[in-house]
Amino acid sequence: MPVFQLPHDIIFPLPEHAEPDGLLAVGGDLSPARLLAAYCQGIFPWYSEGEPILWWSPAPRLVLYPGEFHLPRRLARTMRRNVFSVSADTAFKEVMENCARVRTESGEGTWITAEMLAAYCRLHEIGFAHSIECWHQGRLAGGLYGVCLDRVFFGESMFTRVRDASKVALARLVEHARATGIGMIDCQMTTDHLLRFGAREVDRQRFQDELQDLIREIRPQKKWRLR
Repeated sequence: MPVFQLPHDIIFPLPEHAEPDGLLAVGGDLSPARLLAAYCQGIFPWYSEGEPILWWSPAPRLVLYPGEFHLPRRLARTMRRNVFSVSADTAFKEVMENCARVRTESGEGTWITAEMLAAYCRLHEIGFAHSIECWHQGRLAGGLYGVCLDRVFFGESMFTRVRDASKVALARLVEHARATGIGMIDCQMTTDHLLRFGAREVDRQRFQDELQDLIREIRPQKKWRLR
């Protein structure tokens, strides 16, 4: 069955029509309106330089419920020692750039193309994308970014240049989620790393039901400030 070719109008096929690998549609653009429409349905873009825009909705879906987060003892000690200073929404573009650079430096490819960078920086500017930054000795040591709609945070990528920096960023994201009522962190793809922190797989129907329950209104947020 051919993959759905997106028309000029901002519409997507139902997520249950995705291929077994999660591929749902191709084409379109990365305008804020299209990205927000996609994320509302649990759909996200993921493609390499030179490819058309590919839209995905994998199942099962890896999610992290803030109340189920597992904080390892060693990481808790690191946080108590204040090895890192942590901020939010102060270096969004730099976090994205480092997420891409760390992957390319290790020989992996990256989906964070110049087009993706510009699109998500625009989402950040208008209040829908956020970052957590970890600093060590005055330098950016790790962080993560993603899209937040109402009570769902859709994690996009994280990076670390100093041991435990990205883990601390994740832990502080969870703290922020608990403090602000975010009910679910979408991790997209299953990894052993995230499973160790309490993330778990849910089937497509449960994921879609939770999106409907947790996303009641689409409105921009002020820049995050960690407590």
